[in-house]
Amino acid sequence: MPVHNIPPVYDKNSRILILGSFPSVRSRADEFFYAHPRNRFWQVISAVYECPLPCSVQDKKQLLLGNNIALWDVIARCSVTGSSDMSIKNAEPNDIGVIIRDANIQKIILNGKTAEKYYNRLVFPSTGIRCECLPSTSPANAAIKTEELIKIWKNSLLNS
Repeated sequence: MPVHNIPPVYDKNSRILILGSFPSVRSRADEFFYAHPRNRFWQVISAVYECPLPCSVQDKKQLLLGNNIALWDVIARCSVTGSSDMSIKNAEPNDIGVIIRDANIQKIILNGKTAEKYYNRLVFPSTGIRCECLPSTSPANAAIKTEELIKIWKNSLLNS
């Protein structure tokens, strides 16, 4: 059963927590979030904050922390086939409370419906914090064009 091997990104100034579901095979191999080149997460976040597209892990961390964003995933371990969210079974949650206790989180955003499903099932009962679910940046969500994703994410992130 794959284990989440990427520590959360946050600091005491983090105000927005973005949660995905579980890292892809590529992200687990690279040991950082949204490593698959077709995932639009970094493209969307850099466009929202009008920053250059970050290339290195350090640049990605700076983009997040410089805009008071924390990043992690809902699921700590699960049975999964490849990177398919649809195949997730036996999910166990990450301890989101660690971030909530140490940071100044005012809003939680879920990156897609799978993150929402598992947050509501596994995490909400312990936090009681409602979230906003945004369209997934995954390449599997090809129905929504990148420009529309940017618009939706910008509206949410900049109105927090």
